[in-house]
This record gives sequence, C-alpha cells and structure tokens, in this order.
Amino acid sequence: MLDFRIVDKLQKLDEDIQRDQLRYHSKRVLVSKEFTFDAAHHLHAYEGKCKNLHGHTYKVVLGVSGYPDDRGLVIDFADLKDIWKEKIEIYLDHRYLNETLPPMNTTAENMVVWIYEKLAEALQEKGFDGARVEFIRLYETPTSYAEARREWMESE
Repeated sequence: MLDFRIVDKLQKLDEDIQRDQLRYHSKRVLVSKEFTFDAAHHLHAYEGKCKNLHGHTYKVVLGVSGYPDDRGLVIDFADLKDIWKEKIEIYLDHRYLNETLPPMNTTAENMVVWIYEKLAEALQEKGFDGARVEFIRLYETPTSYAEARREWMESE
C-alpha cells in the first residue's frame, strides 16, 4: 500500500530548478492527440451500404514530431487542440462531408490525406517551424481506419 503524502516543498523556477535544466534532451519526440467528430456522408461509384447517406462517429489521431524548446515542449497539447478546432474540425463535426470537404469521394483514404495537409499547413502558418506531421490516423469505425504517414506524403 502506498502512503499518501503532500510534498514538503513545491519546486520553484530559478531557485530549485534553473531555466537551462527545463529541457532534459535534444532528441526528436512524437506528440499525439486524439479527437472525435460526428459527420454524415455517402460514397459515389460504390455498390454497398455506404452509397446511401449515413453517419459515423470518427476518431482521429494526430501525430506531430519535433525537438523540445527551452521549456522541454515540442508543441503544447492546447496548441494542437486549437489548430484542430480552428482549422480542421469546422469542416467535419456535425457536417455533411460531401458538401464541406473539397470535391472528392469522402472515403477515409481521401479524408486522412486532407486532414494531414490541413494540419501541416496550420503548423507552418502558426510558426511551429521545427514541428512536422508524422502521421494521421482516421478511424471511421472503432475497428477500421486509414492512415497517412509523412514518409508517404513526402515521397510521392
């Protein structure tokens, strides 16, 4: 059994830890954040249930890598959330995807690349120079997803 204890002294910046100690290393690190959204769509040139209008609760996983800044952060999770909310989710959540996305068949395979491109563009716009998108994983159902990876996006 663990004993409950309150810390004896709260660590203070510039007294107990120095600013040059905040960054522990200079290695590239992956930071990831997950979001969900609900949307409707239908597929064109497809014979099956998905040719009809239907909806999903999608889950998307964003993977961004970079080198820690002087505070030890690659990108603040709150900044990733802001980018998601302001630049990407507005086109997806509670939307008819065939209407709000660029002209495309709204397959998970097409959508995941669009999300990748939007996130990469937003990171650049907002000045996260060292940060890069490593992957986007888009779950259309709990057991089915499409993924876009940096090495695939940059090599083709």
